[in-house]
Amino acid sequence: MIDFHCHIDLYPDPAALIREVGADGIYVLAVTTTPKSWSHLQQLICGHKRIKAAIGLHPELVAERFGEVEEVCSIAKETRYVGEIGLDGSPSLKDSFALQKQVFERILERCCELGGRILSVHSKRAATEVLNSLEAFPKSGKTVLHWFSGTRTELERAIKMDAWFSVGPAMLRSAKGRQLIGAMPRSRLLTESDGPFARIGSSPILPNNMVEAESDIAKIWKTTPEDVRSKIHENFRSLVTGVEDFRD
Repeated sequence: MIDFHCHIDLYPDPAALIREVGADGIYVLAVTTTPKSWSHLQQLICGHKRIKAAIGLHPELVAERFGEVEEVCSIAKETRYVGEIGLDGSPSLKDSFALQKQVFERILERCCELGGRILSVHSKRAATEVLNSLEAFPKSGKTVLHWFSGTRTELERAIKMDAWFSVGPAMLRSAKGRQLIGAMPRSRLLTESDGPFARIGSSPILPNNMVEAESDIAKIWKTTPEDVRSKIHENFRSLVTGVEDFRD
């Protein structure tokens, strides 16, 4: 299974979860919300070859932590994965939106300087603005739009820009989410948990809940969960091979 967007260090017992992920053979991209968690995350995942860390600065935290952007840019030398980054246009964050854009574009600029990275990008209520920034920095790397919730027009634009998409059980619960997933290129789709923020009932979604995501995607694709898992794994290998490869 593939979980391409998981805040694994923010679960109540991340060490236990990492052991479970290792036992289950799940590939995980462990994204960060702030560079201050980088060292601890590296310690947690040490020796786990199927887990890679991404360096990020979540747009919801930019107002308080924008001064950490250069730390993100420095650490980006150490990993081929950058996330969670992006923009959030929620009304509660409108006062920080201009600063979010400044931070996001500084990170994209740095990714260009480093020859490109694989990016896990947040675009809630800001898909057009995110795509505008990505278009301004075309050499920043390969973009994976996490939990994309834009319009069909924005989705079509993202597809034309060769964006990838990571989707999970939370997105699959809504009719709009399922419609968007049905319109996404099957060759550029990955699964994600977005745990522990995304939840099933009162419980945080876990990497092994990608079984449910595969089953739900199979209904959209009118195929079997096994075929979905095979295709997601094929997509994953296509995305990461030739960079800092996940290993068995």
